[in-house]
Amino acid sequence: MSAVIRLYDSLSREVVELRPRAPGEVSMYVCGPTVYDVPHLGHARTAVTYDVLCRYLTWRGLDVTVVSNITDVDDKIIERAAAEESTEQEVSARFGDIYIRELGALGVAEPSARPRATEYVSQMVSFVERLLARDAAYVIDGAGVYFDVARYADYGRLPGRDPEELRESAGARVAVDERKRDPLDFALWKAAKEGEPAWDAPWMPGRPGWHIECVAMSLGLLGDGFDIHGGGSDLIFPHHENERAEAEAAGHRFARLWMHSAMVNVEGEKMAKSAGNFRTLADVLALHDPRALRLAMLQAHYRSTMEIDETVLAGAAAGINRLDAFARRVGASGALDTTERTADTDAARTAFVEAMDNDMGTPGAVGVIFELLRKGNVALDDGEAEAAASALHTVRDLGGALGLSLRDSSPDEAIQQRVDERQEARAARDYATADLIRAALADEGVELEDTPTGTVWRRVT
Repeated sequence: MSAVIRLYDSLSREVVELRPRAPGEVSMYVCGPTVYDVPHLGHARTAVTYDVLCRYLTWRGLDVTVVSNITDVDDKIIERAAAEESTEQEVSARFGDIYIRELGALGVAEPSARPRATEYVSQMVSFVERLLARDAAYVIDGAGVYFDVARYADYGRLPGRDPEELRESAGARVAVDERKRDPLDFALWKAAKEGEPAWDAPWMPGRPGWHIECVAMSLGLLGDGFDIHGGGSDLIFPHHENERAEAEAAGHRFARLWMHSAMVNVEGEKMAKSAGNFRTLADVLALHDPRALRLAMLQAHYRSTMEIDETVLAGAAAGINRLDAFARRVGASGALDTTERTADTDAARTAFVEAMDNDMGTPGAVGVIFELLRKGNVALDDGEAEAAASALHTVRDLGGALGLSLRDSSPDEAIQQRVDERQEARAARDYATADLIRAALADEGVELEDTPTGTVWRRVT
């Protein structure tokens, strides 16, 4: 097996060897959501990408620490709270809980720590003070504190564009204020506005800028020179480049390697509400086995834009059915679960590791699993139950490294599980998800009846 894990570094633009800060340990920070709405497929793909990375590194024997934040103070949260006549805390708590619950349904494991931005405001204030002391920031009375991009010579390296190129497009991506020294300068601290949440600071009451939040949380929890900083490719500029500038201008060693997962297309176009192809995660999970969505994502390399539509999901669902059917078939054969290795399982493990060690090549890794499944079915056909059981053990093990589980239960048990998931959604007052599950089961010819003692189901077609 390969002894070297290699990943694509967005900063150097090449696949490099993962060399952890501490031997045998990996520290990773993954930008989480701004919780003002329900999660969508883009959130799901980002979360699955780094969940798989964490699972695989752990499977390879490394001790992995993952920090993934929640941004719970932001313009959009403030706007939603005002529209609902609610509070920012209520909005962020509600949508934060939904995000965690729905990503959990997709099999995304809880990170080692999930800090919320408002828990780190004092650290952010201290960080801004440090940047001011180093003359890397300046105060605009009544507006806030701004980072002075001219004081950071390496600005633009992560997106691969020089400051002049970025300056030309600053009007579209960066807030323009004539009082700023440079259009690229960005807010570290925003002055308080009436009715908005605010904290005290030496220069003026207000709230932190977006980028300083992740710097304070990542360095505060993982320390200087942590191993991997991950997120979606839409965060490269300005968010991640601004994080990098803040941290290094303050004298810190920041992330050693930068990773970015690509975007999601739905029906041939980039997913967007304006395009009419916006899909929430709840919409998809109500209609499809969560494992099918995960498999669909694994079948595309994390750095390639992936297409998600009903054809893709149906194909992934068929793959999940093949995995489950193999597990049931081996179980029905009477073969006992075994860890005994064969030439086929050894070859599969080697090919799987080679694929994953080469920049997390999940499409190849998935192909290895299904090829071993095929060989396991052939073994069963030939009456070689022990060889099939060995194949199943390895399929489960390799699938587990990707967060894919197998079920050897009957189709009826699978329906009951979805009925139970609907009950859980109703108990959580998530009636939209409950209704979507009912509708999906109805499309499959399964009718539900809610009774005083629980929900019962029956086939009607």
